[in-house]
Amino acid sequence: MEASRRADQPEFEEGPSTVTSGREAAVLAWRYRTRPAGPYRRYGKRCLDLVLGAALLIGSLPFLGLIALAVLVTSGRPALYDSRRVGKDGLPIRVWKFRTMIRDADRVLQEWASVRPDLAAAYGERFKLASDPRVTPLGRLLRKTSLDEVPQLWNVVRGEMSLVGPRPVPHRELEEKYGPLAGQAFSVRPGITGMWQVSGRSRARYADRVRLDCDYAARFDLLLDMKILALTVPAVLLGRGAE
Repeated sequence: MEASRRADQPEFEEGPSTVTSGREAAVLAWRYRTRPAGPYRRYGKRCLDLVLGAALLIGSLPFLGLIALAVLVTSGRPALYDSRRVGKDGLPIRVWKFRTMIRDADRVLQEWASVRPDLAAAYGERFKLASDPRVTPLGRLLRKTSLDEVPQLWNVVRGEMSLVGPRPVPHRELEEKYGPLAGQAFSVRPGITGMWQVSGRSRARYADRVRLDCDYAARFDLLLDMKILALTVPAVLLGRGAE
């Protein structure tokens, strides 16, 4: 299936929730073999990120200030938080987001997991909870509209992320979920949006997310990036697949 079709009409395959088989990884690596590097892959994508990312960041500064103020008023400091994630070629990056959870969220999760094995199992499967009790009321709104991720435009301008690419993940999640396909998926910069975001997000199994990321890394071009950016607008406005 071509990448452009996956971005528009994904067809997810039945199978395990993670890619762990070395043989399967070898087959998929051949399937997702990278196209020869053309002008867009070499420098066009970075130019698009720098120009469009800087314009979006500057234009959204007043709005970002209002969101930060709303977070401070409703749940205190800090308004922003940074998380260690894996970037291109496995290099560590610090990804910025508006805080959507209560303070000491990690400690609270551990306490709940000790008495709620169902929460622990759900989090272990996808590193997300469908109705996370740690998320604040404002945080739910920010997550549903993806406004919590707008500060990552700064990561784009700095060259740590791209407007389009696989979502950055923690190192543990990369090892457990991507396995031998991690190098393929993150041979490109992680993105604010991507094929997973416009293909259902929380409704997609994690193995499907891995395949979409590998497919994108192998086949992306200007047309696909513009299509994903265009599809992101209605996906965000409708809250499609958001948790």
